[in-house]
This record gives sequence, C-alpha cells and structure tokens, in this order.
Amino acid sequence: MSSNSKSGAKPKLACEVSADRILAARVADGEGVVSTCAAQELSPGSVIPDLIENNLVRRDSVRAAIQETLASIGDRSRDVIAVLPDAAVRVALLDFEMLPSNRDEAEAVVRFRLKKSLPFDVEKARVSYHAQTSGAGVKVVAAVALSSVVEDYEAAFREAGYSPGMVLPSMLAALGAAEAQRPTLVVKVDARTTSIAILDQEQLLLFRTLENPRGVSVTGEQLAEDVYPSVVFFQDTYHLNIDRIYISGLAESGGAAPALRAQTGAEVRELVSPSQLGSSASNGVPHWRMAGVVGALLS
Repeated sequence: MSSNSKSGAKPKLACEVSADRILAARVADGEGVVSTCAAQELSPGSVIPDLIENNLVRRDSVRAAIQETLASIGDRSRDVIAVLPDAAVRVALLDFEMLPSNRDEAEAVVRFRLKKSLPFDVEKARVSYHAQTSGAGVKVVAAVALSSVVEDYEAAFREAGYSPGMVLPSMLAALGAAEAQRPTLVVKVDARTTSIAILDQEQLLLFRTLENPRGVSVTGEQLAEDVYPSVVFFQDTYHLNIDRIYISGLAESGGAAPALRAQTGAEVRELVSPSQLGSSASNGVPHWRMAGVVGALLS
C-alpha cells in the first residue's frame, strides 16, 4: 500500500501483524531464500482487524511484540515490510478501457471508481494500485484502507524502532510466494478471514476476502464449499480450468486437498515450499503460517 524506504531498496525484513501473533522473517543476502523466521503469540483481543476502527487495542503489547520478534532474527537493518491483516484492507479488481498516463490523474480515476464500494470516505484512505494490461483494456488491482488504520500500524513499528518502508495486506503479500504461469488458485486462511485469489500468466484475475467464523479450525469440506463459488465464477468468466491450488494458514492443509481436488481436478500444494526457505529458516515457526512474510520478501 505504500513504499517509504529511505534507501530506495526493498527491505530485507518483513513483519506480519495478525489477530493472534506477530511473525517476522529475514531474507538471505543474494540467495533468494528466507534465512530465518520468528513468531510471538499475542493475548486474545490485542489486535482486532477492522476496516474502520483502529485495530491495535493493546497497543503497548503489540509494539513490544513487534520489537522483540524483529530483534530476535538479528538484522541491523531498521527498514521493514509491514504486513497487515486482510480484514483491515479492502482489495478490489477494477476494469478500465484505459488509464491516464499521469500517476496522480490515474489515482484520481481509481479513487472515483472505489468511492461507492467502500464503507468509508475514500478521501480519508490510502490507495495503492497496480495496473495489469490485458487484451480488453486495463485491469487494476487496488488496495485501499483508512489512513488512520494504516497510520496506527505504522506508528507501532516506528515506536518499536523500525521504519515500515512498505505496507502490504497479507494475502497480496502471500501471492509473491506463488508460481502462477497457469491458472492457479491461492487460498489463505487466518483467524478471521479466508482470502481467495485466482491468477493466470502472473496476472491477478479474481480476489475475494470472506469472513471466516471458523478460523483455522475450518475443515477441508467447509473450505472447499467456501471456495467453490469463486472457482465457478472464474471458469464461467474466463473459460479456463484451475490447474494448481496453493493453500496456506491451515495446520493440516492436506485435509483440504481431497475436497479441493474433487472440485477442480487440480494438484494441491502448500504455498510456502522448502525451496523458499534456508536450512534453519523456520526456527520453530510452522511453514503454513509463513506465507505473508515469505511472499513479501521473495516477490
């Protein structure tokens, strides 16, 4: 959603704030893999992801957890990619025949299109977008969040002694871990939401974030049922079949594989693969929790 790195280089640290934990990771110099990772649990209610209200309910404990988790992975850099909960950011796909070449004018057009679909004033929001050229025109991936919500997270990082050089919602960050040259479904589950993305030729074609009252205890059959309408919509719209499915956020992702495979016929994999991690990267953190920081660092 933003890039404010003083050096202009992409940060080598990423830190995800979620409803139940802080998770941080560092990328190895010149190796293209995540070299180390650490996590710290948050007490229930410390972070309540929301589009409108400030999310950091127990601000001091969140700030302390950010500071301790990043310090534990041992890097001198203070620039960090801040990864925010999906429930705090609205992501939209917008179709245009064309966009103005001037960046400010293009953003004004994007803001105008977003205006009626948001539960808050778009003029009080941070908007970041990426334009994908297609045969039919331009498809824009827009991420939008209330400025006050984003600023609250940024302030917690600064108070912890770090500079949030980039800010990303978790699912968009996680997509950086996916290989998507062919029709690919990515499903990411967290304590409050299930996010669904479908990509082809490295372009994002569908994105949805659904409320998930079951959290990470959702069963494979329930997850497949939640995902099914998006798969059908994609197939009907693009006349393509899903070729590969990536899952993250579930301890037993293999439990979802049979139901998703039965729906699509596609192979099902963990989003974070061993090839993306150094030999001691996980440091006790389960791979299935690491998609946001791994994707942010390796994209």
